[in-house]
Amino acid sequence: MEAIFLKTLPFFALIGLGYASARARFFPEDATRYLTKFVFYFALSAMLLRFSATLSLAEVLDWAVIGAYLWGTLSVYLVATAVALLRRLPFEQVVMEAQVAVIGNTGFLGLPMLALILGAAAIGPIMLVLSVDLIVFSTLLTVLISARRDGRLSLAVLRPVALGLARNPMIVAIVAGLAWSATGLALPRPVDDLLALLGGAATPGALFAIGASLAGRHVARPAVTLWLSLAKLVLHPAAVALAAFVVFPVERFAAGVIVAAASLPVAGNVYMLAAHYEVVPERVSAAILVSTLVSLLTVPLVIGWVSP
Repeated sequence: MEAIFLKTLPFFALIGLGYASARARFFPEDATRYLTKFVFYFALSAMLLRFSATLSLAEVLDWAVIGAYLWGTLSVYLVATAVALLRRLPFEQVVMEAQVAVIGNTGFLGLPMLALILGAAAIGPIMLVLSVDLIVFSTLLTVLISARRDGRLSLAVLRPVALGLARNPMIVAIVAGLAWSATGLALPRPVDDLLALLGGAATPGALFAIGASLAGRHVARPAVTLWLSLAKLVLHPAAVALAAFVVFPVERFAAGVIVAAASLPVAGNVYMLAAHYEVVPERVSAAILVSTLVSLLTVPLVIGWVSP
């Protein structure tokens, strides 16, 4: 366990460095926004494209992994929904809290950290987790809130959702990489070198950006924040573990990877959705801050438990 903690420590130290730089105003808010944009559209997308170009669709597409992660995630989503309904929250707040409870920072934190600690074999399951989060649950939130505000569920709601997915650079990178892999050709050497160089900036850039983005957050409604952080850091990996190790016939290593991915803190893109729809962004922001801080201890524990 000590070895796992020491392996994860540099990742969280980079987050801490970004946080300290932003708090000291050495790294201003505008810089954080543009660094995040660089990582999202260029560095992380280059990493995903290069990874997926070396994998075949048959290697990545594991329906048992998808089923286990979806089953576990949906279980916690429904628990968080029930808790919010018992507190008599408005519908849109119910939907947003359920999203907070299950969407982890797989892109910016999980992919670079788990791929390094667990090895290249972890990349396929991580990409499946990322795809389920983006395609299923981000779409679900958009559809539910839009349908509530429009007073009905229509096909028109799905058009901006589909366009958003088609324009998401992470989805585009994964699809493009798998499409290239299907040709059976290796990436041309200059292209591979470019993607490796650009993708190499993803890990430090993403972690620094996570830390810098936390500097402006504060904890509002501590009891609710602690509940949402508990749901994300404890209930979510526990439910996915139950699904992967007991309910579904998931191969042992892949099961461990998706459990580790489920243990990640709340993703920053949930705040972007909360701010866009103007649904409790301060509550989401607080959950991101607290879950990220607590994950310094919980994530190594989970990784140590699932590691071969």
